[in-house]
Order: sequence, then structure tokens, then C-alpha cells
Amino acid sequence: MARVFLSLGSNKGDRVSNIQQAVTLLGINEKIKIIKSSSLYETQPWKNIEQDWYNNACVALECELEPIELLKYCQSIETKLGRIRNPFKKWEDRTIDIDILMYDDKIISAKDTLIIPHPYLHLRAFVLVPMLEVKADLIHPVYKKTISELYDDLTDPEDVFLYGTVIPNK
Repeated sequence: MARVFLSLGSNKGDRVSNIQQAVTLLGINEKIKIIKSSSLYETQPWKNIEQDWYNNACVALECELEPIELLKYCQSIETKLGRIRNPFKKWEDRTIDIDILMYDDKIISAKDTLIIPHPYLHLRAFVLVPMLEVKADLIHPVYKKTISELYDDLTDPEDVFLYGTVIPNK
């Protein structure tokens, strides 16, 4: 089984419920086992500051799906929860966003399909802060730094506030 880390975010509708539902839908797949989840954080939008604030969390999984299968499953959850992708707008409000941060220590670059590790992981406090809870000593396979070190390297992190612990750890 692969060790996988996902980031979940929502800034449209019932943000907390959207993330809870996404975690539930991830967990009902027989090829996915949720190992640990972070607390829920309220976070400042990254890049497009005109958006509403987000709720974000990270989860650690054991997964039997191949990376592209996992991506398709995550996208099916996004669609089920009402996400509509606009190919002309990169930064937009979303009911749910599920990103594959890392998949074992694989480095995958299928430009328009899937890039692992996530190309912005090391720049986003809204990802790194929840990841500190989940696996602070996880080593980024490209930068060869831990999540803690990547967080310490941030020069202008967006605001991230602890919101709650709505996703129970197993």
C-alpha cells in the first residue's frame, strides 16, 4: 500500500460539511484507509485574495489506487460535492478541492494531468500547517526537507487559524 497525503479545502457553501463529506467519501473506498487527519484551519486565500476564506485540512492515507486512479477518484468526489471546474479561471471559489500532495516518495510529472509532489506544497502555509500535525518529519522528495523545515522556510505565509477538530483521527 502506498502512503499518500492529501490536502482538502473549501470556501463555498458549508465549508466544514464539505470537508467532512469529502473525508467520508474517501473513507468508503475499500482501497483507501484513512490513517490520520489534521485539525481544520481557517485560511486566507492564496494568490486570489478577492476570494472568501477557506477551511483546510490534510489527511494521511494508505492507498491501493495508483496515482492517476486516486486523482480520478478525488475528482469524482469534488464533482459529487458540487465543484464545477472553469478551465478559464485557475483561482476560483470551490465547494471542495482535493489535492494529492505526496504519493510515497514518487516524483510524477504528467504536465496537464498530475504532478506529484504537488508543485506548490512548499509555498503554502494552508497546506504546511495541517501537514505539521499529520507528519511534520515527512521528507519532500524533491527539496529533501521535512515539512517542518519547509514551513520554517516560508517568507510571507498567508494567515492560518485553528478552526476546530471536526475530522476525528482514527
